Amino acid sequence: MKVLVHPTYFPSISHYAAMVQAEQVVFEMEDNFQKQTNRNRMYIYSPNGIQLLNIPVKHSKVAHQKYKDVKIEPEFNWQKQHFKSLEAAYRTSPFFEYFEDDIALVFQKKYTFLMDLNWEVFELLNQCLGISISPEKTVEYFHEVSDCKDFRLLANGKKDSTQCEPYTQVFDEKHGFINNLSVLDLLFNEGRYAIDYLKKQTL
Repeated sequence: MKVLVHPTYFPSISHYAAMVQAEQVVFEMEDNFQKQTNRNRMYIYSPNGIQLLNIPVKHSKVAHQKYKDVKIEPEFNWQKQHFKSLEAAYRTSPFFEYFEDDIALVFQKKYTFLMDLNWEVFELLNQCLGISISPEKTVEYFHEVSDCKDFRLLANGKKDSTQCEPYTQVFDEKHGFINNLSVLDLLFNEGRYAIDYLKKQTL
């Protein structure tokens, strides 16, 4: 199976499951940027329940700006904020310390373009999961595709109805199982077992 997906910021579990289960991954590089999607946000399980971590982006005067041209707004100290939130959420998880140093590097480096950040996040997560995925890149945008399974909707959490199999989460005694968070939630709780979990999910 060949799948077409968007590169996103620490993708959702369903998003990563689609890539792990595919024979070939194609990244959509030619679409227009859409606000309020996982292109620049992720959801984690905080001590108070679900928490949104959002990357501020520069507003463009262009009506339909290409996703690959979107720049990160440097005025906000979002990286420090995001990493502090991850620490508060996952410091007591079984595998946070194991991956902490590698993950921290993303929050210490300065990025100009959102796409560059998301590309590095993807490579980092593959390294943490112990897998190798070499995606192709689109060179033209097509509203509909026929040569692969179109999973671009997974970048929009509101359109993603995937129900993930429950696994142990840090604060599940307080708030119960929270479905389809960032794959970081799975990684910090399940470690390298996360890859087996992703292979078994129904999409």
